[in-house]
Amino acid sequence: MELQSNEPGIYTLILYLEKAREINVGSLGSVGFSAGYYSYTGSARGSGGLKRVDRHLQVLHGEKKTRRWHIDYLLPNTLFQELFITKTMRDVECQIARSIARKLLPMKGFGCTDCDCISHLHYSKDLQNMCETVRMAHNCQN
Repeated sequence: MELQSNEPGIYTLILYLEKAREINVGSLGSVGFSAGYYSYTGSARGSGGLKRVDRHLQVLHGEKKTRRWHIDYLLPNTLFQELFITKTMRDVECQIARSIARKLLPMKGFGCTDCDCISHLHYSKDLQNMCETVRMAHNCQN
């Protein structure tokens, strides 16, 4: 089932990792992940727009095996929790990720090979705190 449109935007997926584990993340190699909640912020401003979120959900559910981005390695090990979207053509992906990093723990080097951010993946043990932080980061862009 497709959830997103082909409109451009920035999205943040909220994911839950039930147990701590080491995961091979492509060019990053083996990365240790603690049990808890992760927010991943990405850009979908290209031709497919927010349909990229549908692709991520297909990877999460094991329907798609191709690994293109760092997040594709983490997704099959997690449970989807929440999705936040800012529909825009503006390049605010890094602003949102940096705003989230002010309150949540960044996973150094994850999802940010094409920018100078510390990370586009952030960790918290608390789902409510994570959702509030991500919601505020997105709302500041509207």
